[in-house]
Amino acid sequence: MEDEVMPRGEGTAPETLALAKVVARLRAEVEDLEAGAALAAVLERAKGVVMAQEGLPAHEAYELLRRRAEEHRRTLAEECRRTLGSAGRPLFRGTAESREAPAGAVFRTGGTSDAGRSALPGRLARALATTSGPAEVARLLRTALGDAARVDAVMIYTRDPAGSLELTGHAGIDGVTVQQWRHIPPLGGVAALEALTHERPVWLESQDPAADGYLRIGDRPERWPSRAWIPAPGAPATTAVGFFRTEPGPFDRRTRNLLLRVVRLCGGALGTAPAARGALPVEEDVATVQQVLDVLSGPAVLLTPVRAADGSVEDFRIDAAAAESVDVAGRKGKELIGRSVLETYPTVAGTPLWDGYLDALATGTVYEGLPFTYEEVAAGVPRHSVYSVRASRLGDRLVVSWIRRDTSDLETRRLADLQRLGNLGWASWNLITDTVIWSDQVYTVFRRDPALGPMTLEELPSHVVPDDLPGLGRAVQELLEGGAGMDQAFRITTPDGVRHLRIVAEAGNDTDGTPVEVHGFVQDVTTQRDTEIALRESERANLVQRGMLRAERSLAARLQETLLPIPEQSLELAGLRVDVAYLPADAGVNVGGDWYSAIPLPDGCALFVVGDVAGHGLGAVGTMAQLRFTAKGMAITGSALPDVLGRLNALLLHTAAEPSGAATATMVMARYRPEGHRLGWVRAGHLPPLLVRDGRARFLPQPEGNLLGAAAEVAYGQEDIALLPGDHLLFYTDGLVEDPGVDIEEGLAALAASAARLVREGRADTLARTLAAGRTPHRDDICVLDVHLPAEP
Repeated sequence: MEDEVMPRGEGTAPETLALAKVVARLRAEVEDLEAGAALAAVLERAKGVVMAQEGLPAHEAYELLRRRAEEHRRTLAEECRRTLGSAGRPLFRGTAESREAPAGAVFRTGGTSDAGRSALPGRLARALATTSGPAEVARLLRTALGDAARVDAVMIYTRDPAGSLELTGHAGIDGVTVQQWRHIPPLGGVAALEALTHERPVWLESQDPAADGYLRIGDRPERWPSRAWIPAPGAPATTAVGFFRTEPGPFDRRTRNLLLRVVRLCGGALGTAPAARGALPVEEDVATVQQVLDVLSGPAVLLTPVRAADGSVEDFRIDAAAAESVDVAGRKGKELIGRSVLETYPTVAGTPLWDGYLDALATGTVYEGLPFTYEEVAAGVPRHSVYSVRASRLGDRLVVSWIRRDTSDLETRRLADLQRLGNLGWASWNLITDTVIWSDQVYTVFRRDPALGPMTLEELPSHVVPDDLPGLGRAVQELLEGGAGMDQAFRITTPDGVRHLRIVAEAGNDTDGTPVEVHGFVQDVTTQRDTEIALRESERANLVQRGMLRAERSLAARLQETLLPIPEQSLELAGLRVDVAYLPADAGVNVGGDWYSAIPLPDGCALFVVGDVAGHGLGAVGTMAQLRFTAKGMAITGSALPDVLGRLNALLLHTAAEPSGAATATMVMARYRPEGHRLGWVRAGHLPPLLVRDGRARFLPQPEGNLLGAAAEVAYGQEDIALLPGDHLLFYTDGLVEDPGVDIEEGLAALAASAARLVREGRADTLARTLAAGRTPHRDDICVLDVHLPAEP
């Protein structure tokens, strides 16, 4: 028919030939429309049978049916029905063969041999020809694949528009599992949903969900150690078929190919096969889309693909159109419905836009083309327009919208976007006619109702904050009298509060140099100003805080130096030589609460104390002074060491309730008696003293004693040791052994090793200072007291 209407003149324009071809094809489609709709379902099933019997792809199966029809002088519909009729003779229901043997026998005769596997798809295709619905398909697949692929159960899920999965067919699944997994919301880790989303099979070949990250259906994953989820054919895929095997391990290549081929055959029975050429769209769906397009602004159409005999897209039919949609002939809105794309826009064929349509239809990827120039011929005169087109898939169709981007329209859109993003708008004041023009964004900046119109220059001062009026007035005066441009910040009052604005403007003069117009832009900089104010306040508060901390540190440091003098030389107490080392922390502005005391007692003994008050700053220094002087006073009066710790604990519990009181502290205290070189010591949550004797170091056994200020009822024990000539006994605070992320035991072991090594190397005279200096960097204060009993001459 195309040849009958196609003009053949040598001077015929290509556009005319294309239009004539479209007209001829449309006439033919109208004549074949009803027949094609009736043939669609029969053709798909017949193609499935031929695909299974001959091992052919879809388009070759179609060609084979067509050739058979021509050879036997039949119509294509007659050949399809004959193919299905011959395939239906050995079906399971309603035939003598099916009554003589059980359903599974037809498939189990082939076993798992190669010949059986090869013949299975053909027998399955014949069975599927009279099978419909997921429930029947699931039972048929389980029966057919039980021996050939070790399939013990089958589940079929269909994805609804909300993305959830509904169980539409199953076989070999118990009722409890069916109820538990009948509905699956769109969650991650669901293999069936993954197969549909990415339109590819998912093979679960391990019993452990952690191996692949997918959920396992059923209470006992070991029942089906291997599973497969395969999407049924469709655009897009909405149905997934799951096969559950009792055989562990991976699917071999032949089993995978068999399952993939079987699922492809099920497309017709499951109702997921692509629509045949010429099939009419569902009227309800089209009506719904048309209702949406009726309320949209801008051009948009719903396109249904028109497919050739081999399934390829040769054109698109417009089934719904927005009111602003216009074609090259001037037809608008619903006048386009029923026409093809090549009829309304004949020059798009073969262009990147056409390829974008095909890609969006095939893959579901949204096509958004770059602006392109389209040539349209009106009244014999070619015209060029610039368009941007967007196409997205909706079911088996495309929704296409476009924007005409002529130069003026494009610049207007860009200017509007610039003003919106920059929160600024342009304005002009004509000084001769006293007219004012504002862009839309200026109304937003001034929080002004557009119905009131723009604000005159006389009205503007009434909205400006009074403190800013003089500066704004001077800037305007200099603009009008001196011709200098202005860039002035000012504030206005609005119903939303005070806003910070910036105006940048220049004057337009006449030939005599007299200003006749002022134009520029106004920008809302409230957010920037608020940020700057908050930053300045933060900086000011930070400076004040740092000054206070420095003053507190200076005061605390002076107080600490007064209360805790560090001797430069060794002390001689009761026949012992005592060395002290103290180092403040490297970082921070606060003074710590580490302290020591080494004093002679009235009875000829010596008292040694090392403590660590929790916290830093003046509070810690004050508590340190309380503990130091109280411990010294009680020891001088002859109180027993455990009693001293008990009184100090009560003191901290009492002062903890005060605002400046410290909560807790640790302490180690020792009394040395020259007679017999006996040293008794007690501790309150402090680290044990380290004894270095004969070149080896060990920590003394610790008596009981909780830290000070933690609990009211605490018992403190005492240990005694006899010092030998040459011994070094180290008292220290935790800064000497603690490191972030390192176990305290490792720090203690390192201290013991270092102290023993220094003594063996003959560096015992500077033991305390050397150990303290070796802690670089140190995050906490360090205090070390080295008590040494000199060797006898």
